[in-house]
Amino acid sequence: MTPAPPSDAATPGIVIAAPASGSGKTLVTLGLLRHFRDAGINVASAKVGPDYIDPAFHAAAGGRTCVNLDLWAMRAETRTASLADAAKGAELIVCEGVMGLFDGAHLDEGSTAHAARDTGWPVILVVDAKAQGASAAALVAGFARHRADVTVAGVIFNRTGSARHADILRDAMAADLPEIPVLGCLPRLDDLFLPERHLGLVQAQEHGDLDAFISAAAAAVAAHLDTDALRDLARIGRAAPKTEATPAIPPLGRKIAVARDAAFSFVYPHVLDGWRRAGAEIAPFSPLDGQGPADDADAVYLPGGYPELHAGRIAASRGFLGGLRGFADAGKPVFGECGGYMVLGGSLTDADGVRHAMAGLLPVDTSFAERKLHLGYRRAMLIADSPLGAAGTALRGHEFHYATILAEDLGPNRDAPLFQASNARGEDMGVMGRVRGTVMGSFIHLIDREDSGA
Repeated sequence: MTPAPPSDAATPGIVIAAPASGSGKTLVTLGLLRHFRDAGINVASAKVGPDYIDPAFHAAAGGRTCVNLDLWAMRAETRTASLADAAKGAELIVCEGVMGLFDGAHLDEGSTAHAARDTGWPVILVVDAKAQGASAAALVAGFARHRADVTVAGVIFNRTGSARHADILRDAMAADLPEIPVLGCLPRLDDLFLPERHLGLVQAQEHGDLDAFISAAAAAVAAHLDTDALRDLARIGRAAPKTEATPAIPPLGRKIAVARDAAFSFVYPHVLDGWRRAGAEIAPFSPLDGQGPADDADAVYLPGGYPELHAGRIAASRGFLGGLRGFADAGKPVFGECGGYMVLGGSLTDADGVRHAMAGLLPVDTSFAERKLHLGYRRAMLIADSPLGAAGTALRGHEFHYATILAEDLGPNRDAPLFQASNARGEDMGVMGRVRGTVMGSFIHLIDREDSGA
């Protein structure tokens, strides 16, 4: 087994990827994180892309905060700082990919392959073999040879039906691709699955038996994979210049009240870390517990999450909604993203068609009674000066929700759009978000400011 690196050395890493979504890479990643942790290895994790949900499962499995590694939305200095934070004291970094290996924002830009190229980490390909025999070797060969600058260093076959099925897969790989080792064959484990809802997996904090699930995944990994060989394939990535990372998003104030509970859980660690490094204090509070922002805070941040599942409790939380209105009346910045934006609006209609009054601070009414998917990366340019930056500042982020906008009107003098938006292909998407006084929000989850040369 590879010895632990000295404390001043870079940390070796691997990328867990797949030909397509649903192949089992999250199950494998969680099992590996828990297995290595239980073996006494200080293992860290990363997640490619803008996902909020999978990183919470990583943290539960490995015991450390998972960082996002987004090659489309993050500046190089932000990625470097995030990985440096993740690697502190770690002996290994396990990075879970997103979608299929070469699926990105546009072609393979922002893809798992892009992340592997950027870090220099080798790829472990998780292949769902439930309907394939020897043909699986041809699939692996295609992925291994598609890009010379992406190294597929090993393969894990998932959902194998029998020992004979596993033998066929191993024999085909040995005959056609002897340079790529088969690290193991996981059998079909129908009882090992994670429930989903409209934005992906049900959140980690909502699973009463999550630890048992992760332990079972770790047991399966230990029983069926050669974890020593897998760890030996990890490599120290390419050295990145050490620079002092500027915050991804400018701090909204000196003390920022941040909503944190099951309704407001979509927070990027690198955003809060950047605020802390800039000297800001983070003051979390729980709207679902009836809490409002701290009186001595000078700004409020409402991240996304699932307010539609808790709309009744939010509407009844006078301390929370009254606190938001008090901050607005005092001229303090209040910023909401996606779910937070909906709560700043006039009303939120839930999936059952029940309308709930929200804060009434922005001219937007939303509904989940008729769902419509809005998904994709967004480049967001500020239309006017704000706590997020000067007019013309470009930010990058991601939109993913099913809400329908019932009304989003601009009023005379007081209301204005927040962003001029475009997608990852550079196609104009018009204006997005709203500003009223010091209250602002949009459906975009902001990830980072844009490089000046981007």
